[in-house]
Amino acid sequence: MKRVSKEMNAPEQTQEQVAVIRPYINKKPTFLQNIIRYRTLLFMCLPAVLFFIAFSYAPLPGIWVAFVKYNYRDGIFGSKFIGLDNFKFLFSSGKLTMLTRNTLLYNLAFILTENVIAVFMAILINEIRSYWFKKISQTVMFLPYFISAVLVGLLVYNIFNYDYGFLNSLLVKMGAERWAPYSETSCWPWLIVIINLWQKTGYNSIVYFAAIMGIDSSIIEAAEIDGANGFQRIRYIILPSLKPTMVILLLFAMGGIIKGNFGLFYNIVGKNSLLYPVTDIIETYVYRATMNDFNFSTASAVGLYQSVFGFVIVMVCNWVVKKIEPDYSLF
Repeated sequence: MKRVSKEMNAPEQTQEQVAVIRPYINKKPTFLQNIIRYRTLLFMCLPAVLFFIAFSYAPLPGIWVAFVKYNYRDGIFGSKFIGLDNFKFLFSSGKLTMLTRNTLLYNLAFILTENVIAVFMAILINEIRSYWFKKISQTVMFLPYFISAVLVGLLVYNIFNYDYGFLNSLLVKMGAERWAPYSETSCWPWLIVIINLWQKTGYNSIVYFAAIMGIDSSIIEAAEIDGANGFQRIRYIILPSLKPTMVILLLFAMGGIIKGNFGLFYNIVGKNSLLYPVTDIIETYVYRATMNDFNFSTASAVGLYQSVFGFVIVMVCNWVVKKIEPDYSLF
């Protein structure tokens, strides 16, 4: 009888326990509890968080320099407020239009050529059957990415120097006239795009090659069994599979479309003012305005304009992608 009574009372005790526990089951964890629970992941993200705080958020008050006539004695917040005069000067002088044009056109050329050539090279490497030849090709293509911009500028100068350059020495031996590229402006847009391709193609092709390796091999094998040749596999399987990667990389690249490669341009062109109309970008102008002219207000105004312009481009491009393919948008 005692055993039967215990069994009959057991469900009632269970219901009472559930009634006591239920409020705590549906209760959301507090902010502190989430920190304790995910402390390992937060600790792993700590270096990135500190980096952005130190280099992105902490310098934000320095934007005020763009709206004042800066001088050392009064400091950033004590200098005379002049509103948008720094921006008016840049627009009226015509320099901002030239800098924006050069920066945008160069970056558009870089984005287009880098991605097209990188996809092409990644597909070629994927079609190579020899394992060792494939690895050697990847290594050789990847090496220029690790060469500093200073060495790249030195190599370019040794090739195109008018008196002692390799190219002019070769032309003289062939009986041709010397070429003076550092006094001509028409050739440098092409040269800079080619030099950038030489340095970046290996790195970008590795990214696309990794995406190709992620394609299900059974799909390619089924296409081969059905009689698809190499070009058909590339057109109908590999290229459509690379589309999400291409869209994401293009969106990331659009975020920096208004930011130029300072190291490349400065070390190749240097202080050659003859080439400024076709090679001067926002970064090189800001550097000269800051280091040579000590014009911190104008340099800060250009930097703020650059950041706002880049933000608008990213938002517009993301909106367009979201309308066309919502799954490929960043947010």
